[in-house]
Amino acid sequence: MTFELQSSNKNDSDPKLIASVDLGSNSFRMVVAQIIETASGYQLRPVDTLRDPIKLAAGLDGEKNLDADAFARGLNSIRRFGERLRSFSPMQVRAVATNTLRVARNASQFIHQAELALGFPIEVIAGREEARLVYVGASHGAPANTGNRLVIDVGGGSTEFIIGYGYEANLMESLYIGCVSHSQKFFVNGAIDSYSFKQAELAARQEIQILSKEYRKKGWDQVIGSSGTAKAIAELIVLNGFDGGGYSGFDASGLITRDGLENLKGSLIESEHMQSSKLIGLKPDRRQVLPGGLAIMIAAFDELKIESMEIVEAALRMGVLYDFLGRSQHHDMRFVTVEQFMKRYAVDIEQAMRVEQLATMFLEQFPMPEHEDRMNNLALLGWAARLHEIGLSISHNGYHKHSAYISANADMPGFSKNDQARLSALLLGHIGKLAKVSSSNNFIDWHMLFCLRLALVLCRRRMHEEIPDILVQSSQNGYKVSIPKKWLDNHPLTEFSLKKEAEDWQKIHRNYIVDLY
Repeated sequence: MTFELQSSNKNDSDPKLIASVDLGSNSFRMVVAQIIETASGYQLRPVDTLRDPIKLAAGLDGEKNLDADAFARGLNSIRRFGERLRSFSPMQVRAVATNTLRVARNASQFIHQAELALGFPIEVIAGREEARLVYVGASHGAPANTGNRLVIDVGGGSTEFIIGYGYEANLMESLYIGCVSHSQKFFVNGAIDSYSFKQAELAARQEIQILSKEYRKKGWDQVIGSSGTAKAIAELIVLNGFDGGGYSGFDASGLITRDGLENLKGSLIESEHMQSSKLIGLKPDRRQVLPGGLAIMIAAFDELKIESMEIVEAALRMGVLYDFLGRSQHHDMRFVTVEQFMKRYAVDIEQAMRVEQLATMFLEQFPMPEHEDRMNNLALLGWAARLHEIGLSISHNGYHKHSAYISANADMPGFSKNDQARLSALLLGHIGKLAKVSSSNNFIDWHMLFCLRLALVLCRRRMHEEIPDILVQSSQNGYKVSIPKKWLDNHPLTEFSLKKEAEDWQKIHRNYIVDLY
């Protein structure tokens, strides 16, 4: 017997559908949303969600490697996500990974296999970038507010604290305390007592003290909790009557109060073990991670003097979608970050624009491979051109190394770790010997590096002048630059630089032909 699934009216390849995948330390999540255009702007309406309580952080061994079981759990989940997204295009999907895959020593092996299973690239995002995206998601789901908003997201391996206004985050911190890691450390095998709870709270408060003074000085009018931990705590408080009955107007996931936290804590201590807890509404996948998450939440309330917290469904996965949507509408946060870096490091804007114009023009001459995201690569090459001289703020000698270090290690809102690694590789290789990048472990886009280096050769005089038609081509093992002989005869420094450039490429066994016409 056979049957045929009827297709829906909405094709998955429709550009009005976008999806995000969040590979968190506690859960893997996916959301598919429809883009709704209104007179006031765009909204996202979730049409499908998936959640797997993978507890990836629990699979880290003593040497910070993911064990075989966690590896398998994660890949099996991602294969399910991959089936759901099979008909989506790369322009419709963004996947991010957070704390556990930031710290795992074998993360690169996992990511490689996960990308094959999912069918899309996976970005490992830095802590502050995670905080920014959490805020973007939470602020779109939060009640209206006219002042500053504090958002706290207790995840599996890290907790994010963000203060922002409207949809823009201003203060962002990501601390290495999470419900999975904290539960493993202080509540071994689910055992609970008052001493362990006190130690867990003190450890979390010690971490939060790093930011508490600055955050309290900034101030806020609204406190929002996002993530599964906050929602689970709010539900348990209300369902078990720990709120004192004073907030019956809110639904079960609406509010967390200081009294409610203490009453929930008292119930857990009384049970002595998570498996013995009789809490109404406690889901099986939350039993082993609830005490650690609760201890962190209590510490946050105490250290930041919070009285109550409103809960929103939207979190990182929705922030990824809104940020993704912003990129498609030319509101890409990365452009803002690059502009701020140019100001901070006093970049020669006219020179940067000259280099960018030529470099991107050369890249567009190359045929576009089937799987290349040409628009993203053009943007990345442009950012490299704009930022290639930021290292001059430190020293002229070896400035390209300083530029590369800054771009790899600075907090760059909007950029994933992969973005920063690619940008850093371009900045490291934009001048000097190519051996330093050819022997590195970083992925190098040789086409982009070739274009950037050629643009710099032609812009060495740092002034506006007419550049003739220059054609570039790639071969299996090198490049060809076609340039008018008459123009080059009048530019002996450029001719000398091109010959030296050819020698540098030949040293890494790549051809570089200068063709005069």
